[in-house]
Amino acid sequence: MNRILLAFKAFFALLFSGKLPTDVISALGLMERASAPKPMPVAPPKPEIKAADGALQLLGMLQRDARILDFFMEDLSPYSDEQIGAAARDVHGSTREVLIRAFAPVPVIDAVEGSSVSAPSGSVAMVKFIGNVPATGTPSAGLLRHRGWRASTTTIPQLNTSQNLSILAPAEIEVE
Repeated sequence: MNRILLAFKAFFALLFSGKLPTDVISALGLMERASAPKPMPVAPPKPEIKAADGALQLLGMLQRDARILDFFMEDLSPYSDEQIGAAARDVHGSTREVLIRAFAPVPVIDAVEGSSVSAPSGSVAMVKFIGNVPATGTPSAGLLRHRGWRASTTTIPQLNTSQNLSILAPAEIEVE
């Protein structure tokens, strides 16, 4: 009969006050549990972003939008040059769109290749001199053989650290 009274007392105390009286807590043997210190929640460690993650992300974008891995990993020997050219045209256009969207590449020197140009002032990495380069210093001008490229912006989406970046494209299974 004592347990029934204890149950009613606990029920109505919780119903009206939202907490158990101390005598009910001790009668139920909950004092030890209630006084035990609660463990502090531990924040999950911040995921480590590696340098390779950006490369995997870009390769994943190129696969998703341009199917570049499908093209380069395919054995092309059974296909005719016309078939390969048609596939390359599609991959080229889609890859170009990804690169423009992500990096907006612009020429380092905006001039016609083959024309005479002066070396731009600034970073040494902007120009690579080829041919008869004097050993004593940097030439001031020459013929432009390649305009070079630089990224005018970088708009790659934020890395999702919960995503497995080594999965460049998931396998596709059609269910019928």
